[in-house]
Amino acid sequence: MAKLEFTKQEMQSMVDKLQAYFEKELHQEIGGFDTEFLLEFFSENIGAHFYNRGLQDAKAIFEAKIESIDEEIYSIEKVIES
Repeated sequence: MAKLEFTKQEMQSMVDKLQAYFEKELHQEIGGFDTEFLLEFFSENIGAHFYNRGLQDAKAIFEAKIESIDEEIYSIEKVIES
């Protein structure tokens, strides 16, 4: 899997959310630099689990759509009498 890369806006949004979580739930302040390191850790060590689950979910949707299309094609198939 290639390294995940985010835009500056995406990274800032994630940093803000993580800092807000630390302040609200853990009553701890965490600096922006430390937060970016924490996000990088999650990305490298945990991110693949979320990425793979997303792929599995996308595959399930794709397979359901293919099955639906297959059923629709079968439903319009003409009977050939001999």
